[in-house]
Amino acid sequence: MSSFYKKLNTTAKDTDKYLKNFFLNKNKNSSNLIKPMKYGLFSGGKRFRSAILVNTGKIFKIDYKKLIIVGAAIECIHAYSLMHDDLPAMDNDDLRRGKLSVHKKFNEFTALLSGNALLTLAFEILSSSDLKLNKKSKNELIKALSVCSGIFGLAEGQYLDLTFEKKKISQKKIIDMQKKKTGELFGFCCESVAIIAGKNIKIRKKLKDIGINIGLLFQITDDMLDYKGNSSSVGKPTKMDLKKGKATLVNLLGYEKALFFANKTKNQINKKIKKYGFKSKDLLQSVNFLLSRDF
Repeated sequence: MSSFYKKLNTTAKDTDKYLKNFFLNKNKNSSNLIKPMKYGLFSGGKRFRSAILVNTGKIFKIDYKKLIIVGAAIECIHAYSLMHDDLPAMDNDDLRRGKLSVHKKFNEFTALLSGNALLTLAFEILSSSDLKLNKKSKNELIKALSVCSGIFGLAEGQYLDLTFEKKKISQKKIIDMQKKKTGELFGFCCESVAIIAGKNIKIRKKLKDIGINIGLLFQITDDMLDYKGNSSSVGKPTKMDLKKGKATLVNLLGYEKALFFANKTKNQINKKIKKYGFKSKDLLQSVNFLLSRDF
């Protein structure tokens, strides 16, 4: 697993390097929102979504630099969603990855506006001249990321997550909510590779489905970490889902049954990935890593 961590760290460093240079090259330091944007964006995350993107890209021999740029846009979306997720109107979390959340470090309106700015920055990155793709591919990337972030994806999933609190929710509805809240962005990680490679809609859908289920597995693992994890490793207080009455598979089924479901999901994902042959080994390793992580 040490080689996997090394690759993961390399992807994270290269993604962060691009993002930092993007801020500098565009001379955005005059904005009052830059500091909180950077605080939320460079908060010590493992850039696992970028790693899924890069490892999917290896299957189709996509240029690494292009993948890093698309990964940077994805990380902006992810950071914005976390900054908003932590707000008092939502999950009201004071800590994120062992640090004060953005609204605690600064204030609520700053967290809201800097999150909005990161959301729009993602599309600025995809449309920039740095990303050497034809206009059609760029438009398809922007459209796909918009869809997965909006009313049928991340935003809807977050709405359902909050609406479902302290209610009896079925397993099917919980899975649907988590696929939207977490899975859709992972779905884009995989689908974007097909877009860059110029693949047809059938292949795009197959890859997106793999990504969405990777996201579901990621979320289930997150919920299990909240239930049994160490707060110092996770970077925030644990056992909060139960306290808030969150609709999770762990709370619905219990830890052991949720773990069984997670393993079943992992095996189903791996079966689909293995069809892509030897070049999919790093993507397989990423999926297998999920159930062993402690952060």
